Amino acid sequence: MKTIAAERGQKWLADGGLRPTRQRLSLASLLIGDGNNRHVTAEGLYASARNNGEAVSLATVYNTLRAFCEAGLMQEITVDGARSYFDTRMDDHPHYFWEDTSEITDAPAEDLEITRLPKAPAGAEVTRVDVVIRVRKI
Repeated sequence: MKTIAAERGQKWLADGGLRPTRQRLSLASLLIGDGNNRHVTAEGLYASARNNGEAVSLATVYNTLRAFCEAGLMQEITVDGARSYFDTRMDDHPHYFWEDTSEITDAPAEDLEITRLPKAPAGAEVTRVDVVIRVRKI
């Protein structure tokens, strides 16, 4: 008998046109199985998978997260060019980066106002604007 988390994971993979391998299903269930959105690092997802008894390598987690992004199921948020977070929420929205805990959370999109962007260079188009607001507790 499939769990609700596994069913959600299988549907999510199907929506992205991805083959439901055992490891993809396991990671998808961890990411969206409870119906909530997640911001994860590859290392954090790897630790969760291992804690759930999944025999998966960190390289497989990275490759799977990239496949999820390429399939349009997740988006990658890069902070400082060195650390990547993966977000299951796909609408356009800003993020807070908590400097003291290195966590990413959603910021209220309705409070963000961008009135003008520079023109894209010749032969290019703007495809997306990522907004990461750095905060720390005081």
